[in-house]
Amino acid sequence: MNKVVLVTGANSGIGLALCERLLSQDSQIQLCLACRNMQRAAAARSALLVSHSDAQIALLHLDVGSIRSILKAATEVKQRYNRLDYLYLNAGIMPNPQVDFKALFKGLFSSNVIHMFATAEGLLTQQDNVNADGLQEVFATNLFGHFVLVRELEPLLCQPDRASQLIWTSSSNARRSAFSLEDIQHLKGAEPYSSSKYASDLLSLALNRRYNSQGVFSSVICPGLVMTNLTYGILPSFFWTLIMPVMWLIRVFTNTFTLTPYNGAEALNWLFLQKAESLDPHAKYHSLTSGFGSNYTQPRKMDIDEDMSEALYEQLLQLERKVRKKTEEEEEDPLAHG
Repeated sequence: MNKVVLVTGANSGIGLALCERLLSQDSQIQLCLACRNMQRAAAARSALLVSHSDAQIALLHLDVGSIRSILKAATEVKQRYNRLDYLYLNAGIMPNPQVDFKALFKGLFSSNVIHMFATAEGLLTQQDNVNADGLQEVFATNLFGHFVLVRELEPLLCQPDRASQLIWTSSSNARRSAFSLEDIQHLKGAEPYSSSKYASDLLSLALNRRYNSQGVFSSVICPGLVMTNLTYGILPSFFWTLIMPVMWLIRVFTNTFTLTPYNGAEALNWLFLQKAESLDPHAKYHSLTSGFGSNYTQPRKMDIDEDMSEALYEQLLQLERKVRKKTEEEEEDPLAHG
C-alpha cells in the first residue's frame, strides 16, 4: 500500500529537499505539499516532476499561521485520503531577525565560533507580530498551528494495525532559557523563534504520551546549520559572500554545519526509514555532515522534562478551545467582529 506523506512548508529549503529525497527513496508514495504560497508550491511540484515524472504529488493550500486555513486544509486532507502515514511539521518563520554585530565579531575570533553559529545563542533576536487570530505570529506558525493540524488529522493518523509518524523540524536554537510556561507565546521576550522551537520539543514528548497507544509516534529533528531563505534573511547578502568560505572551512572541523538543504534533511529522511516504535521520545535526531561531506543521523538527549511538556500541552488545549470558539463566533456573525 502506497504511503501517504504530508509535508508543511514544502516549497523551498529543507522541506523541498526532503520531498526530493523521499521520492528518491520511494517513488510510490502519495506526496502532499502543504504550502502557504500556491505559486511557489506549483513551481516546487514541477521541479520534483522533472526528476520523478511518475510521482503522485498533490498540492494543498495551508497557512499554519491561520486557524481558518488549518481547519479548511484539514477538511480537504480528510476528503482526499483515508489515512496519513507521515506528517512532517516543517513550516516555520523567523520574522525581522536582528543580529548583535558586536557579539558576532567578538565570537568570530574566539574559540566559541562553532557554538555561536550552531545555536545563535546571544546573537539573534526577532521582532514578533500579532496575527489575525490575535496570537503571536511565530508561536502560531511554528507551534500552535501544527498542534491544531495534528488534532484535526487524528482520524487519519490513528489507524488500527499500523503506525504513523509526526516529525518536527526543530533547531539547535531551541533553548530552555528562551521558553517560559508563564509566557508560552513569548510576548515578553525577544527570542520567539528559540521559544517556539523549544516548545515543539516539549510538545513532541506530550504527543507521544497521548498517542503512542493509538499507533502515532512523534519525533524531533535538528537540521544543523543550513543555508536557506530563513538563514540568508538574517544578514545582508554581502556579508554571506564574505563569510561563506569561512563557513566551509569550519565545516571540516564540525559535523553540525550541514550547510545545504539536502544535508539538513538527512534526519528527516532517516526517520522515514525507521520503525516508529523503536524511536526515543526524549531524543532529538540531528542531521550531521562529516568534513568529507558524508551525511548521517545521530540522536542526542533533549533538555526537556515530562512535567513541563504536560503543562504546555494543557495550555495549548485551552488556547485551542478559545481560538476555535472565537473563530466559530466570527463565522456566525462576521459584522460583529469585523
